[in-house]
Amino acid sequence: MINFIEVLRSLEAAKVIASEIDYSKYVGLDLSVSNTDLQNTILATAKDYEIFIQNHLGKNNAKIAYGGYLERRNLYKRSMVFKNENTNERDIHIGLDLWINEAAPIFAALDGTIHSFQNNDALGDYGPTIILQHHYENQTFHTLYGHLSLDSLNDKKVGDFFPKGTPIATLGLPPTNGDYAPHLHFQIIIDMQNKLGDYPGVCSENDLEFYSKNCPNPNLLLKII
Repeated sequence: MINFIEVLRSLEAAKVIASEIDYSKYVGLDLSVSNTDLQNTILATAKDYEIFIQNHLGKNNAKIAYGGYLERRNLYKRSMVFKNENTNERDIHIGLDLWINEAAPIFAALDGTIHSFQNNDALGDYGPTIILQHHYENQTFHTLYGHLSLDSLNDKKVGDFFPKGTPIATLGLPPTNGDYAPHLHFQIIIDMQNKLGDYPGVCSENDLEFYSKNCPNPNLLLKII
């Protein structure tokens, strides 16, 4: 059987946000704990992050900032979603973020059907979320689209089919999107573990081995670089 990573590598590149923007207008963004620029900047609110990201885009003559896969971040500390007294704090990001600071359409990465959707409305969560299911080379897997607009959930039902490149949603704004600077959280998930409309996008160090295998690097599909 073909290895799942090889399946992802074999597929044509997918655009999941603002498809008219060329990858040459993308720039990497480091939001990890090791970024000294963040250590010297007060980023307490969604607006603070919007300004920080807009400045980063401006300095690099870019339209979209991307990154974050397996990045350890401090920005989740303000939310109880990532804390549980019985487990280690979750602070390692297992999706890929695409930051744009403006309204933008969201597109299906591949031919797929709606697996599930819901509004994960706690502070720091995904906000409106859609999950698609895909079948390629005898492999079943999923793509998650988080931090959407509330209208994105209207007129949707499980099983709806969307061809690759079809608009499925629009980007959400704070506070509806979990109260973040506007961005799409895009994640590949092999086994949904019976979850519906939600799946962890951040994990703890203790669970990293499992989640890094169950949620491979989304850039294998997007092929930004």
